[in-house]
Amino acid sequence: MTQTAPADPAMMDGAFDPLHSELRIQALTRPSLSYWQDAWKRLKANKRAILSLYIIIAMLLFTALGPQVWRVNPAEQDLLQISSPPGADRSAILVAPYVPWAVEEAPTPVTQSDAPDGTQTPAVVTAPAADAGLELVGTATTQMVRLKWNAMPGAADYAVYRNIIPAKGPGTYGLPLGNTDSAEVTRFEDLLDLRAGTTYYSVVPVDQTGAEMPQSINLKVDVVNSITMEEARARRLLKDGETPELGSTVNFALHPMGTDYLGRDMLARLMQGARVSLFIGIVAPLLFVMFGVVYGSMAGFIGGKVDQLMMRFADFVVALPFLLFMILFKIAFGIGPGESGIMPLIVAMVILLWPSTARLVRGQILQVREEAYVNAARLLGARTGYLVMRHMIPNTMGVILVTLTFAIPSAIFTEAFLSFIGMGVAAPTASWGSMSNDGIKTMLTHPHELFFPALMISITVLAFNLLGDGLRDALDAKMRSRE
Repeated sequence: MTQTAPADPAMMDGAFDPLHSELRIQALTRPSLSYWQDAWKRLKANKRAILSLYIIIAMLLFTALGPQVWRVNPAEQDLLQISSPPGADRSAILVAPYVPWAVEEAPTPVTQSDAPDGTQTPAVVTAPAADAGLELVGTATTQMVRLKWNAMPGAADYAVYRNIIPAKGPGTYGLPLGNTDSAEVTRFEDLLDLRAGTTYYSVVPVDQTGAEMPQSINLKVDVVNSITMEEARARRLLKDGETPELGSTVNFALHPMGTDYLGRDMLARLMQGARVSLFIGIVAPLLFVMFGVVYGSMAGFIGGKVDQLMMRFADFVVALPFLLFMILFKIAFGIGPGESGIMPLIVAMVILLWPSTARLVRGQILQVREEAYVNAARLLGARTGYLVMRHMIPNTMGVILVTLTFAIPSAIFTEAFLSFIGMGVAAPTASWGSMSNDGIKTMLTHPHELFFPALMISITVLAFNLLGDGLRDALDAKMRSRE
């Protein structure tokens, strides 16, 4: 048997030199983050979700603080600016009070002219038609337009029409303003709802049988805004003590987003409508989500036959028609035609829209109640209420928040849809849905009345959906960072 030689002590000393004398010890450290801290970190990394959160905050500030900044009564009518689009010309000329056109008057037509800066002068008239003699008398303003023409052979009287496009023959003359009722009357005064802009007039002779003759005379007229001195003072368009001359220019009240078909400020009504739409869109989901959380938690925790019975009832509620119950609730609350059904709408949502939340929470409770920490708490004598409130619901909070975030835009869209078809919020109460319902009637001629409320609905619904999508990713425990 061979024996190994003893190790040299000098060699042993070199074999056990400390490693840290030559190498750096690197420590991998990770800051300790709670579940909600990690979720907030992940949410901040989602740019779309953060942008949506800022939009929602801005919308809430617009709703709460907007009326404090823009102090305009949303029900006040500006009859001088009806259906006025944003950026429309607000200038108007001062004119004398209206005096009826006396029969013995024979005013001299004047010729249209433009100021050097391109603005219309007080005497805005057009040259007479070359072959028919149709002339504009005086100033064409929103106060009145006076026309005069030569007698036409064979005419028993004359029919006067107005249009926003040039006439191209019978059937295209436009709005009938009336008849002169006599062949000797060869003039007409238009006082019907005049608007600033280009207008086309047509005078058609009528024979003894009452039939319109094929020929007509036409005239293009540029109408400008006008206002009397007294009305300008009443509307505070003039400074105290200011007495400008007739024909000078004043500016109407400012409406940044224009006015609607009744002359009401669109910006003020959007703020008022935001309060109604967001109130319904936030309060109703809070109520039915809370009810769904309680109902689903009870069903999931109790389990067994009680769970099956409760979920079959939830399936029954899902099958109930929402519109039918909305009508029944309006009748039950005594809401008549043309009245706003805000309370029936909220009640219908709370009663009929909770089952989806209850199903999600029930599924989470069934999973959480089998966890070891829940069994340990039960063995230690924890009561049912403590287990549900301390362990189960907090562990389903992510699902609840995501469900609530998606429920809010759904409720806003439901309110807008019902108000749009006349079953939700009705005039004069403003909501984005009712404003869209009003705007659809004038969509072709005044699109801004539909565009702005529809834009507010779209932005709000999209922002809540994107935020809910970001919350779903941030609160998913399986997607938490493992760095």
